[in-house]
Amino acid sequence: MRKAMNDQNHFFTILIAEDDSDDKILVQSAFAELDLAYNLFSVQDGFELLNYLRKQGGFLDSTTAPRPDLILLDLNMPRMDGREALAEIKSDPALRSIPVVVISNSVVQEDILRTYDLGGAGFIIKPQTFEGMHEVVKVLNRYWFKVVQLAGGVRGKNGKGNGSAPIYSG
Repeated sequence: MRKAMNDQNHFFTILIAEDDSDDKILVQSAFAELDLAYNLFSVQDGFELLNYLRKQGGFLDSTTAPRPDLILLDLNMPRMDGREALAEIKSDPALRSIPVVVISNSVVQEDILRTYDLGGAGFIIKPQTFEGMHEVVKVLNRYWFKVVQLAGGVRGKNGKGNGSAPIYSG
């Protein structure tokens, strides 16, 4: 996890749900390389993801498990896979406004369609190189944190924030 601030002095919280340590390191390294305005947290599977989001188990403290502005979700994880976790998130009124972008090795059209049917905000096929992941992270940063209006009230670079975004350190 790292701390940085965006143009409106807000921290963005990104939660990665990924069981493969190499893939997790690739994503984390790409964020670190770009020096973006974020706090990065991670969980190992869909079960931990839901515990994190619902403040259960080892995720009771909102300073060590803040509500994410964006979830990056792998599909194929143990215990509870990304498909099941996405369905749970989007069926929960307290969680459904959090954008979930699937990042998966799958190229199966059924996985892509199901992601969107379940309410996923996007589907990205995992790049296998650092350069590819670096480009994906740049695009994610620009779109989610500079262009669109997030449900939590933090506006990107093209608008003004309402000051309601929490600042977390870790």
